Amino acid sequence: MPKIKTNSGAKKRFALTGSGKIKRKHAFKSHILTKKTKKQKRNLTHSGLVANADVNSVKAMLGMK
Repeated sequence: MPKIKTNSGAKKRFALTGSGKIKRKHAFKSHILTKKTKKQKRNLTHSGLVANADVNSVKAMLGMK
C-alpha cells in the first residue's frame, strides 16, 4: 500500500502543539491593512487553535489519520 501524501498547503499553515492540538494563524492579516484598526490587526497577530469540528479533516491533510 502506498504512503499517504501530506497536503503541501496544510503543512505550511498548521503546526502541532506539545499537547497534540493543532495551531493555526488568523486570516485577514496579509494585505489591505490600512482600513483595519490597530486593535483588529493586533488581535489577528496571535495564533489560535483549529476548531473541534475541523480537527479530523486537518489531521487527514497532515497525514496523521
